[in-house]
Amino acid sequence: MTDVLLCVGNSMMGDDGAGPLLAETCAANPTGRWVVIDGGSAPENDIVAIRELRPDRLLIVDATDMGLSPGAIRIVDPDDIAEMFMMTTHNMPLNYLIDQLKEDVGEVIFLGIQPDIVGFYYPMTQPIKDAVAEVYRRLNGWQGLGGFAPLEAVAE
Repeated sequence: MTDVLLCVGNSMMGDDGAGPLLAETCAANPTGRWVVIDGGSAPENDIVAIRELRPDRLLIVDATDMGLSPGAIRIVDPDDIAEMFMMTTHNMPLNYLIDQLKEDVGEVIFLGIQPDIVGFYYPMTQPIKDAVAEVYRRLNGWQGLGGFAPLEAVAE
């Protein structure tokens, strides 16, 4: 069984660096059976590498503006990403990346961490560092949704 962790974000933009921080933490202290890919701000460049791995599970972690308190962690339904117009600092919308990989990956899980400050050269805030540490802690022995709650859709 192959599990791939795709960490997305830009470490030079404050809390948007949540994904890269998780990738660095995993590189320094590997946990579980995850193949870790630091997708940075252009995760679409890793589509071929992920396809070649043919993972049973792909966990994508990214700072995601969900309208919650800073550091909140939620599972976001990949089908809802485009409709929610989620803030992204990436070259391509993540729903495009997910659509490209759905055929080659058994399960795609999108884990969002609510940022506080996203701006060039801002430091990462403590709630986001704490959230990344919590995600890292749950990687070893990850089952289902890792114990994280799904993001509730907001009724219009």
